[in-house]
Amino acid sequence: MFYLIGLGLDLKSISVEALEVCRKADKIYIENYTVDFPYDVESLEKVLGKRIILLSRIMVENEKFVEEAKNRDVVLLVYGSPLIATTHISLILKCKKEKIEYRVFHNASIFDAICETGLQVYKFGKTASLPKWQENFKPKSFVEIVKLNKAIKAHTLMLVDMGLSFHEALEQLKTAFRGKNTKLGKLVICSRIGTEESKIYYDYIENLMGAEIYPPFCIIIPSELHFIEGEALNLVSEKV
Repeated sequence: MFYLIGLGLDLKSISVEALEVCRKADKIYIENYTVDFPYDVESLEKVLGKRIILLSRIMVENEKFVEEAKNRDVVLLVYGSPLIATTHISLILKCKKEKIEYRVFHNASIFDAICETGLQVYKFGKTASLPKWQENFKPKSFVEIVKLNKAIKAHTLMLVDMGLSFHEALEQLKTAFRGKNTKLGKLVICSRIGTEESKIYYDYIENLMGAEIYPPFCIIIPSELHFIEGEALNLVSEKV
């Protein structure tokens, strides 16, 4: 059988049932190209008591490893919830087409955890991505997403690319919105949320520049706040 298992947000967030599956599995793989883990693979191996094989993006997308599940129990571990990364649904479709038995173990993801800020999940609009800019490639499509969300009074969750430091992310935001009619206002920063090192900040970019933020982190651009959201943000956020 093929098992697609969500790890949740912290080292020991895997469910008891999924942990039992891992300890009996013939092979355990992990993909680590979609997010900066807040822990290392060696620490996870100690929790599971099994060796873990790292898969690159190319190896996951060619789907060959799934075929091993025709004759043995194979696990793919994914940080957070396993189907939030849209490419992973293709693994389930492969199982269906090739008659490979499978099971999905869902878990907490950033989409759950952001509710800890006090912002109401049904008030979020389209999710945006903040890619790491290159010298000749500086996409700014996230600006339009923020603009559209603000037009309907919706908050914007911005997922930050791996390898993009907190300071770089803020600098890119400042550059992208400079001269635009859409004003950023105060930002919500969620750092390592769902772990013991969780931190939430709510402040303007200029003030946030001095904050020590470690990956994984995300940025939320709030729209109009309900009074309860405003009260919650002020209570749960830390001072920079």
